[in-house]
Amino acid sequence: MDVQESVRRQFGPVAAAYATSSVHVGGPDLAAMLEAAATRGDERALDVGAGAGHTALAFAPRVAEVVAVDLTEAMLETGRRLAEERGIGNVTFIQADAERLPFPDDAFDLVTSRYAAHHFPRPEAAAREWARVLKPGGRLLLVDVVSPGDLATDTLLNAAEVLRDPSHVRDHTVAQWTAMLEAAGLAAEELGQWPLRLPFASWVERMRTPPAIAAAIQELFARAPASARKALRIEPDGAFTCPVALLRGRLRE
Repeated sequence: MDVQESVRRQFGPVAAAYATSSVHVGGPDLAAMLEAAATRGDERALDVGAGAGHTALAFAPRVAEVVAVDLTEAMLETGRRLAEERGIGNVTFIQADAERLPFPDDAFDLVTSRYAAHHFPRPEAAAREWARVLKPGGRLLLVDVVSPGDLATDTLLNAAEVLRDPSHVRDHTVAQWTAMLEAAGLAAEELGQWPLRLPFASWVERMRTPPAIAAAIQELFARAPASARKALRIEPDGAFTCPVALLRGRLRE
């Protein structure tokens, strides 16, 4: 089973939970994305890895049109329902792979992706696709959990993520994302970071992680090096805090 199929199998049954997930509904990272976009109102935007559509729906009142793409049809259906409930009519939901976008070159003024890129098996290919579909001078806004720089914490965070969700590929560092965006032809800069506290119970429940696996993550946390536990602010009940970063990429004209 490839990573894309794993994503579909993981997220199809849990799509409803993402309609109300506080991490995805809002937060300082989404507010910062909206501010950094500096939209005029006439843009055509693309949201990649849209999930339940929260980012696309937040941008919809600020642009002319949003196209929201995701691998998982159940997620897209959740987004369509939320759009209908809110009376938002300028968002189109399309099933598509972030690494093979079904759009022509120079099709969008703005590309966004939020809390999705850690599932991409070839993020460098996704970055090339974002650059390809952007118009000259267009902008990318990317938000995701990022790995701290030290290797012990990187290993702990990504191991816990894979145990909780087998479709997880990697939380990259800011430096790694910057290099991938630059290689794709995007002038990249980090605009900010925020601590994201994840209560353990809701974190595993959202993905229906089996109890035995959840217990294994708790054991992993307990046995991890003290420096890594401190870096992730691991609490006695397993809650932890990881960094979330916002990066902007501009397509060179």
